Amino acid sequence: MSGVVVVGVVPNPRGQAALEHAVAEAQRRGARLVVVNSSRGDALVDEEYLQGPPLRQLEADLTVSGVPFELRQPVGRDVAEELAAAVAETDADLLVIGLRRRSAVGKLLMGSAAQRILLDVDCPVLAVKGPPRNGG
Repeated sequence: MSGVVVVGVVPNPRGQAALEHAVAEAQRRGARLVVVNSSRGDALVDEEYLQGPPLRQLEADLTVSGVPFELRQPVGRDVAEELAAAVAETDADLLVIGLRRRSAVGKLLMGSAAQRILLDVDCPVLAVKGPPRNGG
């Protein structure tokens, strides 16, 4: 086994899409997977911070995948900083992030976190679009 794939995960369709692609990449590469689910503020009320049954389900799904994994749940910094830190600390070969689908006007601007991630990390980034909302 060689290499590391880092993925940012949130409990929504875009996070699920990123995780699925990251697991597939880790399997294809024979790499270890580092899953980052962070909270900038109070993890107890942050809907994107995995806890309880959703956290246990993620761990079970990762175990079933057969990919060696590490789950990181830092609190304090924003997601761009946490992902950049994970990439640097693990010397990652690939970072996988989920992107929201945007309207025509929204496509002119990329989310600030995604833009900072793309500019700050020193490895290739796979940006995965989540499924469209309401079939559109």
